[in-house]
Amino acid sequence: MFSGIVEEAATVTNVEKDKGNVHLTLECSFTNELKIDQSISHNGVCLTVVKKDDKTYTVTAISETLEKSNLGLLQPGDKVNLERSMPMNGRLDGHIVQGHVDQTAKCLEVKEADGSWYFTFQYDVDKEKAGQGYMTVEKGSVTVNGVSLTVVNSKDDRFSVAIIPYTYEFTNFHQIKEGTVVNLEFDILGKYISRLLHFRN
Repeated sequence: MFSGIVEEAATVTNVEKDKGNVHLTLECSFTNELKIDQSISHNGVCLTVVKKDDKTYTVTAISETLEKSNLGLLQPGDKVNLERSMPMNGRLDGHIVQGHVDQTAKCLEVKEADGSWYFTFQYDVDKEKAGQGYMTVEKGSVTVNGVSLTVVNSKDDRFSVAIIPYTYEFTNFHQIKEGTVVNLEFDILGKYISRLLHFRN
């Protein structure tokens, strides 16, 4: 389980394709604290450390993950938002994030707003999935590339988020521009509520 509070934007150092899988090697400041089999959120996707050395570590994304996320688009030099799993005695500073990306979205607009930024994203809507909570609501929570954010201007197939300078600088939001593909995880509480209402009707 994660909270959507990014610890660091790591740098991709190598991308290796292996049949339907992709092995991603990254460099971050806390590589020496990691261990094999540890789960880490990468742009909101929970992946397992399979190899490490002094400076880098490697994770593997399988075909299903690549189909539902932007990890297959990564190239050496790209920044990836990292979050280690939340300790049970820690504070939930963001919201409950599973690390299970639901789908991708495309950035439609980046608008500067006197020291902060508004990012607008558009995603494909499936009415059946929307009825199960795969949607956004005004002032609700959404995870974009692993970052816990509050929705503003929620529409049927798009929404915006406001980004403060700290988030812009210390995550990969500073690399997102019009056309950039990002990962979305919709609020798990909304999914459960939608499911319960479905069975009550």
